[in-house]
Amino acid sequence: MANLVCMGAAMQCSFGVAPSSLVVLPQNAVLAGGAPAATIMDNAPIVNIPPFGMCSSPSNPTVAAATAAALGVLTPMPCVPVTAAPWTPGVPTVMIGNMPALNDQSKLMCNWGGVIQISFAGQATVQSS
Repeated sequence: MANLVCMGAAMQCSFGVAPSSLVVLPQNAVLAGGAPAATIMDNAPIVNIPPFGMCSSPSNPTVAAATAAALGVLTPMPCVPVTAAPWTPGVPTVMIGNMPALNDQSKLMCNWGGVIQISFAGQATVQSS
């Protein structure tokens, strides 16, 4: 079962070395678990998607330059996400501010080839027995 994503959700990039937390601005005034709910358009680098520590993608120009300078030895460099497209697929049946809501099954592509995914939605439900 997919969970709706909110501010503080944990994310990981396939080329990053550290997790990061999703930042959701409270512009839509919709809360999920007490925090601002995310949409597929919460994809802005730095604003919504903070860096993931160091990047090891050979497609990243800074990594490619550092690797070339190290005579071909892969040399990770600081991560600066470049995310031009929205999260996909989202939840088209749940709209927040005229945009599909974001769930924890959605993925976000970085222009350097990384796949960003949600590892924790930022909210938890407690079931009583």
